[in-house]
Amino acid sequence: MTTTDMPRPLDADAKRPVSKKRPGKAAGGGLRRAVSATTLLWILAALYGVPVLWFILSSFKPASDLFSYPLTLVPHDPTLTGFKAAWDSANFSQYFINTAIVCVITTILTVGVSCCTGYALAKYDNRWLKAFFLCILATTMLPGEVMLAPSFLVVRDLGLYNSFAGIILPAVLTATGCFMFRQFFLTVPDELVEAARIDGARELSIFVRIMVPLSRPIMLTLAILSFQWRWNDYIWPLLMLNDPNKFTVQIGIQSIVGAQNINWSVLLGASVISMIPLIAIFLVFQRYVMGADINAGLKD
Repeated sequence: MTTTDMPRPLDADAKRPVSKKRPGKAAGGGLRRAVSATTLLWILAALYGVPVLWFILSSFKPASDLFSYPLTLVPHDPTLTGFKAAWDSANFSQYFINTAIVCVITTILTVGVSCCTGYALAKYDNRWLKAFFLCILATTMLPGEVMLAPSFLVVRDLGLYNSFAGIILPAVLTATGCFMFRQFFLTVPDELVEAARIDGARELSIFVRIMVPLSRPIMLTLAILSFQWRWNDYIWPLLMLNDPNKFTVQIGIQSIVGAQNINWSVLLGASVISMIPLIAIFLVFQRYVMGADINAGLKD
């Protein structure tokens, strides 16, 4: 038996000239792309941030300096007169308490209802659930003004007019919250749920002990959004409330505006005061949302 010696592919490949890459050009191209992207982000941040900065700094200006020419960004003589006048001209302490009650209760109910609804829409196969989901999404295609009249009639007929319950209940179920939780629970493998069922876990136990902890980042995100929506809501509380002792912050700010003239210094001070809780909520909870691992525990 004879054998022929054939050159091995490795020997043949070794004779080929090795092409040398130029890391300098690749690194330079990546650096240019990074610099261009960073520059674009700084430009966008300036476009959004400069008006907000102007608004906040203007609240520290005296009323005589707001419309002085030439316009200045930094106040020459900072003062807290606008804040003091805004706080004294309206019952802001009561407005803050009323708004906090509405926002906290609505946020808790919104997160809980949206979580339950999103889980049912994602993990249960039923044609009626699919039709219900389409109806929920259809509400996003309607302007909010279209829903005001029928919502007002329903709340009035239920005897909830001029009450906090009339503001809270219509805002509990939101299409955005249901959609967020549904899309998140779709990413959870069905094998995780089936394994829990095989181990003898009931549906409520699976939801409370497995799904709810996994959806913590979505819950925090929706909580921040819901609190912001309810804090800035103006039209619906204006329709539902006629008792000054139940007014929210936004209605209280509107009451500062006069019919003939507007004291801009007081209005700016009141607006900045109303922003403080939203900024505090974001600063406290954003690190949990940004640092959370949404895909934790979801490896197949």
